[in-house]
Amino acid sequence: MNDFVSGFWPIWISTITLGGIAFCVGLLIFASRVKVTLDSDNTNGHEWDGIKEMNNPLPMWWVGLFIITVIFGLAYLFLFPGLGEYQGKFGWTAVKQYEAEKAKNNEKIAPLYAKYAAMQVEDVAKIPEARDIGKRIFLNNCAACHGSDAKGSRGFPNLTDTDWLYGGSPERIKETITGGRIGMMPPMAAAVGSEEDVKNVANYVLSLSGSIHDSGRANAGKDKFVVCAACHGAEGKGNQMIGAPNLTDNTWLHGQGEAAIIKRIHEGKTNQMPAWEEKFSPEQIHLLTAYVWGLSNK
Repeated sequence: MNDFVSGFWPIWISTITLGGIAFCVGLLIFASRVKVTLDSDNTNGHEWDGIKEMNNPLPMWWVGLFIITVIFGLAYLFLFPGLGEYQGKFGWTAVKQYEAEKAKNNEKIAPLYAKYAAMQVEDVAKIPEARDIGKRIFLNNCAACHGSDAKGSRGFPNLTDTDWLYGGSPERIKETITGGRIGMMPPMAAAVGSEEDVKNVANYVLSLSGSIHDSGRANAGKDKFVVCAACHGAEGKGNQMIGAPNLTDNTWLHGQGEAAIIKRIHEGKTNQMPAWEEKFSPEQIHLLTAYVWGLSNK
């Protein structure tokens, strides 16, 4: 990996870029100096099936366009990044352009959001126009994971029910959207014990939600569940402060049944929701929060 971040590559790229331009200019100069003798038939000696290749000079309009292209290329490389680590006279970067466009767009739409920014999330969620704006933000950015209906899928939470990993209050939803979340369950099989113990704990977890389970194994796994209680609580009701799921309901984010739970105990799981504070303005996050909160508070 170090080879790709060393000082060699910028020099190599710059050399190839400038060398390629210099070669093309040299080739053009060389070709322009080749003259056809007066007693020649103006061919270069190549012939295929009676068709002779002529040795006509390049049209001046083509030469002119070529020279203009070379000048444009050199000017571009001087003004903009394109030669290794050289940033160009203008110092342009895609990040700077994105930030400028973002600021311009936020300034343009600020009046539209201004009247909602000072309102409570619960009140904003009651306004059809505000919900429509929040919905468009959601569909363009959040639906890829949570679905266009916000009902999620395996590994992506359903936002229309009342089962919240980190809390469903407006404050917690806004916090989640703004800073993102990283939920992690470590592999717990070694801490639980033997493979039989893992199966027993899996059945005990199933029993907490009234799911189909082996009652004998569930009774045997209750004491072993203590290693899970640090996050999920002694009663398995979870902990929204750390995103530990409630195991007593019948909502299964990563699959239901003994096999799925055993897999989670063995492998653990890490899920990440990205932070949106870099993309959305505070006013946009406010409207998005109102839309998401309204999905489960109709």
